[in-house]
Amino acid sequence: MATAEHFIPYSKVDIIRMCAEEGTLSSSDVLLFKDACKLVSSIFHFKFHSSLELLKESYAPVNPDLDTKTPYSKIDDDKEILEIRLVSELKTLLNAANFEEITQADLDRALQEESLFKIKLNVDFNDFEQVLFFRRGESIKQETLSSWFGLKKKTITFINYDRVVIYVKYKDQQYFEKQKRKQLFFQPGSTIIKLFQNIPRADLEMLFPNTEVRMKTIDKLIIGVPAVVGGIIMLATKLGATLLLTWTLIAFWLNMHQQPVILDQTALLGLAAGFGALGAFLWKQFSNFKNRKIQFMKTLTDSLYFKNLDNNTGVFHRLIDAAEEEECKETILAYYFLLRAESSLDSISLDHEIERWFQKKYQCSFDFEISDAITKLIDLGLVTQSGGQFSAIPLRDARVQLDTLWDGYFEFDH
Repeated sequence: MATAEHFIPYSKVDIIRMCAEEGTLSSSDVLLFKDACKLVSSIFHFKFHSSLELLKESYAPVNPDLDTKTPYSKIDDDKEILEIRLVSELKTLLNAANFEEITQADLDRALQEESLFKIKLNVDFNDFEQVLFFRRGESIKQETLSSWFGLKKKTITFINYDRVVIYVKYKDQQYFEKQKRKQLFFQPGSTIIKLFQNIPRADLEMLFPNTEVRMKTIDKLIIGVPAVVGGIIMLATKLGATLLLTWTLIAFWLNMHQQPVILDQTALLGLAAGFGALGAFLWKQFSNFKNRKIQFMKTLTDSLYFKNLDNNTGVFHRLIDAAEEEECKETILAYYFLLRAESSLDSISLDHEIERWFQKKYQCSFDFEISDAITKLIDLGLVTQSGGQFSAIPLRDARVQLDTLWDGYFEFDH
């Protein structure tokens, strides 16, 4: 069974509507509540904009898609520091967006599992200096796979990740020069960041940028067995005379027998026809192999085309939006449930109240991140605390508090 996620599977707009329409608040309080929610959204948007600018600056030295120039040379000296900051800021952002890091043990297990695709994938990990995986939304799914031209069907159960972020840093130019690899499809020393959707855990290796398609044993047999059988038949029926004549010529040239071989026009035509048939047979088998491999590559490409959501700097924008949503939803829910409570609540009771509400009313289960929500409410000044008990400040006071906090971001010394 998949573990409970911190991710709240409703949009911020829906959360606000769900709270407003529950009937706990009066019509005038609903308007105050929506005003407070707008201010909460604006505050988090402002804060995360700073995170976005910091990420873009840190990513610039290793961004393969960068289309601007750097007017100073110090960037090379600061490159290592910026890369460390990039990873740190990215992890912080992913945590705010309720992503979880896929550990090396989880990745190793995924690489050992059988792929849902009828292909075998190979990844050269030596190309990378650092690899990080993050996922959000783990669920158990089923899919029916067909084989033997649709005659055989098998239903499999697998773990699926709704969102996956991959961070890959390539090794520098010197490494690939030592390997004598010149024609590279990537920029050595660069870092790529990609966001995907609906990825089975068993197929995480298809997300690596240097994934190669390999044939499974069954695929090799499908091509190899008919090739061997066809080759034997060809040798016995069409190439017997050609091979005999060829062997006689070789034996004569090597002085293995003294009787000369007469090569008249008929013999030469027979040799040409025999070797032509052999060449055509070998080319056909090679084409079968290449076509099957191209078919597998197309399967992989088609799948990734619809699963890829964003790349590099674009991933930052998506993650910033996701993090804003999660932070707002957690804050709004925690404040609302304290507001509707008849008395103050401790964090555990508040956590259970929110989770039970979603389970009972919407048949939805998740692990509400209560400690993070309480911290945000305290930082925003939306609660009063007495020991371990928390109470929401009135809506009108909350709107004034948030408005004052928002105005304070733009105060400057004159």
